[in-house]
Amino acid sequence: MAVKATRRYESPRRAEQAQQTRAAVTDAAKRLFLRDGFAATTVAAVAAEARVSVETIYKGFGGKPGLVRAICDTELAGGEQRTRQPLTEPDPRAIIQGWGSLSAAVAPRVAPILLLLRAAAATDPAMAGLQAEMDAGRLRRMTRNASHLAEAGHLRDGITVQHAAEIMWAYTSPELYEMLVLARSWPLHRYSDFIADAVIAALLPPSPGPRPPEHP
Repeated sequence: MAVKATRRYESPRRAEQAQQTRAAVTDAAKRLFLRDGFAATTVAAVAAEARVSVETIYKGFGGKPGLVRAICDTELAGGEQRTRQPLTEPDPRAIIQGWGSLSAAVAPRVAPILLLLRAAAATDPAMAGLQAEMDAGRLRRMTRNASHLAEAGHLRDGITVQHAAEIMWAYTSPELYEMLVLARSWPLHRYSDFIADAVIAALLPPSPGPRPPEHP
């Protein structure tokens, strides 16, 4: 006799609960990381703060490195939604200004975590590996951005996609945010404008100057 297969599904309510649990865990982890640092923050402490089991965290995130990834992914996705540029935008300066706005939206949420990760990486091989992974992921994102500019013919002559990506990678580093915003107290709008102006100057052809007046 044939056995009828059981249909597996997740109800919208169950999916919503899982999303809420994930958000609660990442929020709790971020609070504790910033308050106590990586070394002092245990998975058990995060579980207690989020009111979930330790098993839930290991199953959903795989431990502290996975929590860091989730925090950064969540904040980056939120920033991209707030500052998304239309793919049809023809002006490369407007595109890069949008990227500057994205950096200013994301950096206050992500850079403090990445700076803590940098400090932990000095003595913890697992955290050093995670830092290298996060840096490589940011370089991949900058390479996609550079490829977009190159495919549209926007890059200045002599600037390769790799060169452009590395320039944007440097200007979006948590270290630059640390120096200008945290150490020198720059407002975010100045930080955003600085990134956009610097990348525009480094990657794009110079803007044509005003036409000289015609003499009769």
